[in-house]
Amino acid sequence: MPLLSDLPVNIGWRVAFGLGVVLGLAILLVRRHVPESPRWLFIHGKEKEAEEIVGGIERQIGGDLPEPKESVTVHQRKSIGFLRIAHTMVALYPKRTILGLSLFIGQAFLYNAITFGYAQILTTFFKIDTNAGYYFAVIAVGNFLGPLLLGRLFDTVGRIPMISATYIGSGLLLLGTAWLFSQGLLTAVTLTACWSVVLFVASAGASSAYLTVSEIFPMETRALAIAFFFAIGTAAGGIAGPLVFASLVETGVPGDTALAFSIGGIVMIAAGLVELLFGVKAERKSLESIATPLSAAT
Repeated sequence: MPLLSDLPVNIGWRVAFGLGVVLGLAILLVRRHVPESPRWLFIHGKEKEAEEIVGGIERQIGGDLPEPKESVTVHQRKSIGFLRIAHTMVALYPKRTILGLSLFIGQAFLYNAITFGYAQILTTFFKIDTNAGYYFAVIAVGNFLGPLLLGRLFDTVGRIPMISATYIGSGLLLLGTAWLFSQGLLTAVTLTACWSVVLFVASAGASSAYLTVSEIFPMETRALAIAFFFAIGTAAGGIAGPLVFASLVETGVPGDTALAFSIGGIVMIAAGLVELLFGVKAERKSLESIATPLSAAT
């Protein structure tokens, strides 16, 4: 972080961890004002609370809303076993499981290819030993603006074309950056600019990965699906990725570092191709129409 650059090393990292605690406490406060899912409440036998939340939403919107065209009869239950959920994901929706794993592994590899060893790259190739945090801040801006400006297109243009385009597009942009870097055509500033553009596109796609796995499986599995795919993706991209990238960046050879970029780009492109094959057209559809609830009466 740029704000911590002037602090002693033994203090700066402690402040950084402390800021994480502050953000965590802020989330706890925000969570108190976020209503629970009416679907979750109804399935777990809390239909009165669900009706209150839905009624509040209707009053806030105002006007007479049309009656729903479809209905689902569910068997209320307190909990659903982990084995039932695992069987649903693997046996009933194997293609969707492959899709979820691909999206999370792809974005994990791309992000690690860019951010892992960034400070070392700046030092080794561009002789920048101080204030590396400012360069991180620039790519963070691009990363933030991507979902903010492109997010609505996932509902209008569609899930499959937007997810595949952002994944494949960011992968191709990273491959282009790798080639420019290997040819010695980039400076610290232009490399940062390239990565900002890559993350602008990639962050919209990566954000959609969370959305995808939370809506393409039965509603009872939504939270666990996100946790499962995030854990696997982070393990693959967050453990294997740095091990590979560290050995390539440490050599100090531009071609080796460019290879690290290329690996991240290729894995991201592969995930985009999986989206083209197994993607689900979930835009503007109810969760029940995308995947039948496990609690639904048959």
